[in-house]
Amino acid sequence: MSMYLQFQDYIVPWYYLAAIDQYERNIQDVRKDIPKRDSTVAIQFSKEYWAGAMNPVPDDTSPFTIKYFGGLGLDGNGDGLASADDDEDVLFTMSNYLSKFGPSEEDFKIALWEYYQSEMVVKQILSIAKMYKHFNSIDLDTHVFPVPVRGYNYSYRGTWGANRGWGGRRIHEGTDIFAGYSTPVVSTSYGIIEVMGWNEFGGWRVGIRDNHNTYHYYAHLAYFNKGLKVGDIVEPGTLLGGVGSTGYGKEGTSGKFPPHLHYGMYKFNGRTEWAFDPYPSLVQWEKYSKQLLKKK
Repeated sequence: MSMYLQFQDYIVPWYYLAAIDQYERNIQDVRKDIPKRDSTVAIQFSKEYWAGAMNPVPDDTSPFTIKYFGGLGLDGNGDGLASADDDEDVLFTMSNYLSKFGPSEEDFKIALWEYYQSEMVVKQILSIAKMYKHFNSIDLDTHVFPVPVRGYNYSYRGTWGANRGWGGRRIHEGTDIFAGYSTPVVSTSYGIIEVMGWNEFGGWRVGIRDNHNTYHYYAHLAYFNKGLKVGDIVEPGTLLGGVGSTGYGKEGTSGKFPPHLHYGMYKFNGRTEWAFDPYPSLVQWEKYSKQLLKKK
């Protein structure tokens, strides 16, 4: 955070730099084709971008020759070097790039599009920036269990990969948490609501994107929290709705299976999105939620 604050200005607020850095860190964690930058800051530029495409020295650190060959790498700490391995130089270079586009959010969108050439990436980084700005913090990693761990009966087990027959041959991409009708369903994470409405498979469902490029899917709900809408920011424990048995048909279909919450998790890696087993995370979050109750 101190580094983001160091390189922000009236055109480029800290949460823009933090959001880009977090996005880069996220994809480095899940992409084998991208080297993981072993430093505090995860942002990394290509050698061509930093030193210049025609520069005969791809690892050039001289601000003079970098500029001569059209490179964009800059000296951010006044040591006379423009090093792609120096966090201060990297953040200063990114801040300088963004500042050329202007101070508005629309300017930021254009800057991101020019740099990443992907609408999905632009959307993800904007979401992270919106969360950081709203909470005025980058510490948004707390998670809780999606139903109350006290006062309601529930059960779940690992059902990842089980066969599903309705709607064609497919596998179960999530964990079913069985509970009584209208048992509260809460957000497990910080995030922004991307989807809220009917799906023939999931019934009434909510989709939330967090700051780790993870999409959280809550399905088969009986009702929604009427105070929420698409675009709203949520935090761990925010009421989303209640457990139901909706889905497997046209809008309003219910009762084709016992009431339960289908909880799924999907990861975006900058190119594609895929489902992964949420069960290990749910076990951890259940334990954490129970510990919180003991402290109260």
